[in-house]
Amino acid sequence: MAGPRGYNSYRGKTPIGKIILAIVLVLVILAAVAFLLLQKYIVYDDSGKPRLELPQSQETPSSSSAEGSSSQNDDLPPIQIQEPAETAVKGILLPEQPLTTWDASVMEQGDNSVAVTMKAAGGKVYFTSDAAASGTVETAEGSAAALAALTADDDVHTIARFSCFRDSLAARADVEGMGLKNTGGYIFYDGSNQQWLDPAKPSARQYLYTMAKECADLGFDEILLTDLSYPTEGKLNKIAYGEGDKSANIKTFLTELRAVLSDTHVKLSVELPAAVLLTGSDQNAGQVLSDIAPLVDRIYTQTTADQTEAIKAALSNDSVEFVPELTAPSGDTYLVTAAD
Repeated sequence: MAGPRGYNSYRGKTPIGKIILAIVLVLVILAAVAFLLLQKYIVYDDSGKPRLELPQSQETPSSSSAEGSSSQNDDLPPIQIQEPAETAVKGILLPEQPLTTWDASVMEQGDNSVAVTMKAAGGKVYFTSDAAASGTVETAEGSAAALAALTADDDVHTIARFSCFRDSLAARADVEGMGLKNTGGYIFYDGSNQQWLDPAKPSARQYLYTMAKECADLGFDEILLTDLSYPTEGKLNKIAYGEGDKSANIKTFLTELRAVLSDTHVKLSVELPAAVLLTGSDQNAGQVLSDIAPLVDRIYTQTTADQTEAIKAALSNDSVEFVPELTAPSGDTYLVTAAD
Protein backbone atom coordinates (compact mmCIF):
# COMPACT_ATOMS: atom_id res chain seq x y z
CA MET A 1 0.00 0.00 0.00
CA ALA A 2 1.42 3.34 -1.05
CA GLY A 3 1.91 6.19 1.35
CA PRO A 4 0.79 9.68 0.83
CA ARG A 5 3.86 10.58 -1.15
CA GLY A 6 3.93 7.35 -3.14
CA TYR A 7 6.49 5.44 -0.96
CA ASN A 8 5.89 1.90 0.40
CA SER A 9 6.46 1.29 4.17
CA TYR A 10 10.06 -0.02 5.03
CA ARG A 11 9.74 -3.17 7.14
CA GLY A 12 13.48 -4.26 7.34
CA LYS A 13 14.55 -1.86 10.07
CA THR A 14 14.14 -3.11 13.73
CA PRO A 15 12.92 -0.54 16.22
CA ILE A 16 15.54 0.55 18.84
CA GLY A 17 13.34 -0.58 21.71
CA LYS A 18 13.47 -4.21 20.60
CA ILE A 19 17.29 -4.11 20.43
CA ILE A 20 17.53 -2.84 23.97
CA LEU A 21 15.09 -5.49 25.15
CA ALA A 22 17.15 -8.25 23.52
CA ILE A 23 20.32 -7.01 25.17
CA VAL A 24 18.65 -6.95 28.55
CA LEU A 25 17.39 -10.51 28.09
CA VAL A 26 20.89 -11.72 27.18
CA LEU A 27 22.35 -10.03 30.25
CA VAL A 28 19.68 -11.57 32.45
CA ILE A 29 20.42 -15.00 31.06
CA LEU A 30 24.17 -14.52 31.58
CA ALA A 31 23.60 -13.33 35.12
CA ALA A 32 21.44 -16.35 35.86
CA VAL A 33 24.08 -18.72 34.49
CA ALA A 34 26.79 -16.92 36.45
CA PHE A 35 24.72 -17.13 39.60
CA LEU A 36 24.26 -20.87 39.17
CA LEU A 37 28.00 -21.37 38.54
CA LEU A 38 29.16 -19.18 41.41
CA GLN A 39 26.56 -20.26 43.92
CA LYS A 40 28.91 -22.83 45.50
CA TYR A 41 31.49 -20.10 46.18
CA ILE A 42 29.06 -17.92 48.13
CA VAL A 43 29.68 -18.10 51.89
CA TYR A 44 27.94 -16.39 54.78
CA ASP A 45 29.60 -14.80 57.77
CA ASP A 46 28.32 -14.96 61.36
CA SER A 47 25.85 -12.12 60.73
CA GLY A 48 24.34 -13.87 57.68
CA LYS A 49 25.87 -11.49 55.19
CA PRO A 50 26.93 -13.32 51.99
CA ARG A 51 30.30 -12.90 50.33
CA LEU A 52 32.02 -14.43 47.33
CA GLU A 53 35.18 -16.51 47.86
CA LEU A 54 36.64 -17.77 44.62
CA PRO A 55 39.23 -20.62 44.65
CA GLN A 56 42.08 -18.22 43.85
CA SER A 57 41.12 -15.87 46.66
CA GLN A 58 41.00 -18.85 49.06
CA GLU A 59 44.53 -19.97 48.14
CA THR A 60 46.10 -16.53 48.17
CA PRO A 61 45.71 -15.84 51.90
CA SER A 62 47.19 -19.24 52.67
CA SER A 63 50.15 -18.49 50.44
CA SER A 64 50.57 -15.05 51.95
CA SER A 65 50.28 -16.52 55.40
CA ALA A 66 52.96 -19.08 54.59
CA GLU A 67 55.22 -16.35 53.24
CA GLY A 68 54.58 -14.25 56.32
CA SER A 69 55.28 -17.20 58.58
CA SER A 70 58.50 -17.94 56.72
CA SER A 71 59.53 -14.32 57.00
CA GLN A 72 58.80 -14.36 60.73
CA ASN A 73 60.71 -17.62 61.21
CA ASP A 74 63.69 -16.13 59.42
CA ASP A 75 63.82 -13.49 62.13
CA LEU A 76 63.87 -16.07 64.94
CA PRO A 77 67.16 -17.45 66.28
CA PRO A 78 67.91 -21.06 65.22
CA ILE A 79 66.94 -23.79 67.66
CA GLN A 80 69.98 -25.31 69.33
CA ILE A 81 69.83 -28.74 70.98
CA GLN A 82 72.03 -28.77 74.05
CA GLU A 83 73.90 -32.05 74.39
CA PRO A 84 74.62 -33.29 77.93
CA ALA A 85 77.99 -32.02 79.08
CA GLU A 86 80.76 -34.56 79.52
CA THR A 87 81.86 -35.12 83.11
CA ALA A 88 85.56 -34.33 83.28
CA VAL A 89 87.43 -36.42 85.83
CA LYS A 90 88.70 -34.31 88.70
CA GLY A 91 88.88 -36.41 91.81
CA ILE A 92 90.46 -39.00 94.03
CA LEU A 93 91.39 -42.66 94.04
CA LEU A 94 90.43 -44.26 97.34
CA PRO A 95 92.88 -46.62 99.09
CA GLU A 96 93.08 -50.14 97.65
CA GLN A 97 90.92 -51.98 100.17
CA PRO A 98 87.26 -52.86 100.71
CA LEU A 99 85.07 -49.78 100.99
CA THR A 100 83.34 -49.76 104.38
CA THR A 101 81.78 -46.28 104.50
CA TRP A 102 81.09 -43.49 102.09
CA ASP A 103 81.44 -39.86 103.10
CA ALA A 104 81.72 -37.19 100.39
CA SER A 105 83.76 -35.02 102.75
CA VAL A 106 86.86 -37.05 101.80
CA MET A 107 86.81 -35.25 98.45
CA GLU A 108 88.76 -32.05 97.94
CA GLN A 109 86.95 -28.84 97.02
CA GLY A 110 86.22 -28.81 93.29
CA ASP A 111 86.44 -32.59 92.92
CA ASN A 112 83.61 -34.39 91.15
CA SER A 113 84.89 -37.96 90.77
CA VAL A 114 85.82 -40.89 92.99
CA ALA A 115 87.61 -44.08 91.92
CA VAL A 116 87.41 -47.19 94.06
CA THR A 117 89.29 -50.45 93.46
CA MET A 118 86.87 -53.30 92.79
CA LYS A 119 89.38 -55.87 91.50
CA ALA A 120 93.00 -55.43 92.55
CA ALA A 121 96.21 -56.49 90.83
CA GLY A 122 96.87 -59.99 92.08
CA GLY A 123 93.23 -61.05 91.97
CA LYS A 124 91.52 -59.78 95.13
CA VAL A 125 87.89 -58.80 94.53
CA TYR A 126 86.50 -56.11 96.84
CA PHE A 127 82.79 -56.61 96.25
CA THR A 128 80.37 -59.51 96.47
CA SER A 129 80.75 -61.21 93.10
CA ASP A 130 79.06 -64.38 91.92
CA ALA A 131 81.68 -64.80 89.20
CA ALA A 132 84.85 -64.39 91.27
CA ALA A 133 87.11 -67.40 91.74
CA SER A 134 86.95 -69.18 95.08
CA GLY A 135 88.86 -67.37 97.81
CA THR A 136 89.28 -64.11 95.89
CA VAL A 137 86.46 -62.04 97.41
CA GLU A 138 87.46 -59.82 100.30
CA THR A 139 84.81 -57.55 101.79
CA ALA A 140 84.11 -56.05 105.19
CA GLU A 141 81.05 -55.22 107.26
CA GLY A 142 79.18 -52.45 105.54
CA SER A 143 80.87 -52.89 102.16
CA ALA A 144 77.66 -53.46 100.20
CA ALA A 145 75.91 -50.52 101.85
CA ALA A 146 78.90 -48.24 101.30
CA LEU A 147 79.11 -49.11 97.60
CA ALA A 148 75.37 -48.57 97.23
CA ALA A 149 75.64 -45.15 98.90
CA LEU A 150 78.57 -44.17 96.69
CA THR A 151 76.98 -45.16 93.39
CA ALA A 152 73.68 -43.55 94.42
CA ASP A 153 75.36 -40.18 95.01
CA ASP A 154 74.24 -38.11 92.01
CA ASP A 155 76.86 -35.44 92.68
CA VAL A 156 79.75 -37.87 92.24
CA HIS A 157 81.06 -39.50 89.06
CA THR A 158 81.94 -43.02 90.21
CA ILE A 159 84.79 -45.06 88.73
CA ALA A 160 85.35 -48.80 89.30
CA ARG A 161 89.09 -49.53 89.07
CA PHE A 162 89.42 -53.05 87.66
CA SER A 163 92.66 -55.03 87.20
CA CYS A 164 92.55 -57.39 84.23
CA PHE A 165 95.22 -59.99 83.48
CA ARG A 166 97.65 -59.64 86.40
CA ASP A 167 95.71 -62.10 88.57
CA SER A 168 97.67 -64.73 90.48
CA LEU A 169 94.65 -66.06 92.37
CA ALA A 170 92.45 -66.88 89.37
CA ALA A 171 95.40 -68.02 87.23
CA ARG A 172 96.47 -70.59 89.85
CA ALA A 173 92.88 -71.68 90.41
CA ASP A 174 92.51 -72.71 86.76
CA VAL A 175 95.89 -72.97 85.06
CA GLU A 176 94.63 -74.91 82.06
CA GLY A 177 91.49 -72.86 81.44
CA MET A 178 92.72 -69.35 82.27
CA GLY A 179 96.38 -69.24 83.35
CA LEU A 180 99.29 -67.95 81.29
CA LYS A 181 101.75 -70.82 80.94
CA ASN A 182 105.44 -71.11 80.17
CA THR A 183 106.90 -73.16 77.35
CA GLY A 184 107.31 -76.09 79.72
CA GLY A 185 103.56 -76.29 80.30
CA TYR A 186 103.55 -74.85 83.84
CA ILE A 187 102.16 -71.58 85.21
CA PHE A 188 104.33 -68.61 84.24
CA TYR A 189 105.95 -66.46 86.96
CA ASP A 190 106.91 -62.89 86.07
CA GLY A 191 109.82 -60.90 87.49
CA SER A 192 107.80 -60.13 90.65
CA ASN A 193 106.83 -63.78 91.15
CA GLN A 194 103.25 -62.99 89.99
CA GLN A 195 101.03 -65.10 87.75
CA TRP A 196 98.81 -63.86 84.95
CA LEU A 197 95.63 -64.74 83.12
CA ASP A 198 96.16 -65.55 79.44
CA PRO A 199 94.41 -62.98 77.16
CA ALA A 200 94.29 -65.59 74.39
CA LYS A 201 92.06 -67.93 76.41
CA PRO A 202 88.29 -67.34 76.04
CA SER A 203 87.63 -68.55 79.61
CA ALA A 204 90.03 -65.96 81.02
CA ARG A 205 88.36 -63.18 79.05
CA GLN A 206 84.88 -64.35 80.03
CA TYR A 207 85.90 -64.39 83.69
CA LEU A 208 86.72 -60.69 83.45
CA TYR A 209 83.70 -59.79 81.31
CA THR A 210 81.30 -61.19 83.88
CA MET A 211 82.81 -59.29 86.80
CA ALA A 212 83.03 -56.05 84.81
CA LYS A 213 79.32 -56.39 84.02
CA GLU A 214 78.65 -56.93 87.73
CA CYS A 215 80.43 -53.62 88.45
CA ALA A 216 78.30 -51.87 85.83
CA ASP A 217 75.17 -53.33 87.37
CA LEU A 218 76.18 -51.91 90.76
CA GLY A 219 75.68 -48.46 89.28
CA PHE A 220 79.19 -47.22 88.50
CA ASP A 221 79.49 -44.52 85.86
CA GLU A 222 82.83 -45.71 84.53
CA ILE A 223 85.05 -48.81 84.54
CA LEU A 224 88.79 -48.16 84.52
CA LEU A 225 90.80 -51.15 83.31
CA THR A 226 94.33 -51.63 84.62
CA ASP A 227 96.88 -54.36 83.80
CA LEU A 228 95.43 -54.68 80.31
CA SER A 229 98.56 -56.36 79.02
CA TYR A 230 100.88 -59.33 78.93
CA PRO A 231 103.75 -59.46 81.46
CA THR A 232 106.64 -57.10 80.73
CA GLU A 233 109.07 -58.38 83.40
CA GLY A 234 110.77 -61.75 83.85
CA LYS A 235 111.79 -64.38 81.32
CA LEU A 236 109.43 -63.25 78.60
CA ASN A 237 110.99 -65.63 76.07
CA LYS A 238 109.67 -68.50 78.19
CA ILE A 239 106.02 -67.48 77.84
CA ALA A 240 103.83 -69.82 75.78
CA TYR A 241 102.09 -67.11 73.75
CA GLY A 242 100.41 -69.51 71.37
CA GLU A 243 99.67 -68.73 67.75
CA GLY A 244 97.68 -65.51 68.28
CA ASP A 245 99.25 -62.06 68.08
CA LYS A 246 99.47 -60.37 71.50
CA SER A 247 98.10 -57.00 70.39
CA ALA A 248 95.27 -58.73 68.53
CA ASN A 249 94.30 -60.58 71.73
CA ILE A 250 94.20 -57.31 73.68
CA LYS A 251 92.09 -55.71 70.97
CA THR A 252 89.73 -58.70 70.97
CA PHE A 253 89.31 -58.40 74.73
CA LEU A 254 88.35 -54.72 74.51
CA THR A 255 86.04 -55.27 71.56
CA GLU A 256 84.19 -58.10 73.28
CA LEU A 257 83.99 -56.22 76.59
CA ARG A 258 82.42 -53.21 74.88
CA ALA A 259 79.80 -55.55 73.45
CA VAL A 260 79.10 -57.00 76.90
CA LEU A 261 78.64 -53.48 78.32
CA SER A 262 76.68 -52.14 75.34
CA ASP A 263 73.36 -52.21 77.20
CA THR A 264 74.74 -50.22 80.15
CA HIS A 265 75.47 -46.53 80.61
CA VAL A 266 79.09 -46.95 81.76
CA LYS A 267 82.14 -45.41 80.16
CA LEU A 268 85.02 -47.77 79.45
CA SER A 269 88.53 -46.51 80.17
CA VAL A 270 92.03 -47.95 80.36
CA GLU A 271 95.21 -47.16 82.23
CA LEU A 272 98.35 -47.27 80.06
CA PRO A 273 102.02 -46.49 80.80
CA ALA A 274 103.19 -43.02 79.79
CA ALA A 275 105.75 -44.61 77.44
CA VAL A 276 102.97 -46.24 75.41
CA LEU A 277 101.22 -42.90 74.99
CA LEU A 278 104.43 -41.18 73.93
CA THR A 279 105.78 -43.88 71.60
CA GLY A 280 102.55 -45.53 70.47
CA SER A 281 103.11 -49.11 71.58
CA ASP A 282 104.73 -51.69 73.85
CA GLN A 283 105.23 -54.90 71.90
CA ASN A 284 106.02 -56.97 75.01
CA ALA A 285 102.76 -55.88 76.67
CA GLY A 286 100.74 -56.25 73.48
CA GLN A 287 99.59 -52.65 73.82
CA VAL A 288 99.16 -50.70 70.57
CA LEU A 289 97.71 -47.24 71.10
CA SER A 290 96.07 -47.05 67.67
CA ASP A 291 94.16 -50.29 68.45
CA ILE A 292 93.17 -49.34 71.99
CA ALA A 293 92.24 -45.65 71.73
CA PRO A 294 89.18 -46.11 69.43
CA LEU A 295 87.71 -48.70 71.82
CA VAL A 296 87.79 -46.64 75.04
CA ASP A 297 86.37 -43.35 76.25
CA ARG A 298 89.33 -42.27 78.39
CA ILE A 299 92.98 -43.11 78.83
CA TYR A 300 94.62 -42.72 82.23
CA THR A 301 98.32 -42.84 83.02
CA GLN A 302 100.46 -42.47 86.11
CA THR A 303 102.63 -39.47 85.34
CA THR A 304 103.88 -36.13 86.60
CA ALA A 305 102.39 -32.69 86.11
CA ASP A 306 105.27 -31.52 83.91
CA GLN A 307 104.84 -34.50 81.55
CA THR A 308 101.11 -34.10 80.95
CA GLU A 309 101.45 -31.55 78.14
CA ALA A 310 103.74 -33.85 76.16
CA ILE A 311 101.26 -36.71 76.55
CA LYS A 312 98.33 -34.49 75.52
CA ALA A 313 100.26 -33.51 72.41
CA ALA A 314 100.92 -37.16 71.59
CA LEU A 315 97.19 -37.89 71.89
CA SER A 316 96.04 -34.83 69.96
CA ASN A 317 94.95 -36.88 66.94
CA ASP A 318 92.90 -39.35 68.99
CA SER A 319 89.30 -38.65 69.98
CA VAL A 320 89.89 -39.90 73.51
CA GLU A 321 90.10 -38.00 76.77
CA PHE A 322 93.35 -38.10 78.73
CA VAL A 323 93.37 -38.19 82.54
CA PRO A 324 96.70 -37.94 84.38
CA GLU A 325 97.08 -39.85 87.64
CA LEU A 326 99.10 -37.55 89.87
CA THR A 327 100.40 -37.31 93.41
CA ALA A 328 98.77 -33.88 93.87
CA PRO A 329 95.88 -32.03 92.19
CA SER A 330 96.94 -30.25 89.00
CA GLY A 331 95.26 -29.02 85.82
CA ASP A 332 91.69 -29.33 84.60
CA THR A 333 91.59 -33.13 84.92
CA TYR A 334 93.34 -35.47 87.29
CA LEU A 335 93.00 -38.48 89.55
CA VAL A 336 94.87 -38.23 92.85
CA THR A 337 95.52 -41.05 95.28
CA ALA A 338 93.69 -40.24 98.50
CA ALA A 339 95.36 -40.59 101.89
CA ASP A 340 94.61 -43.75 103.87
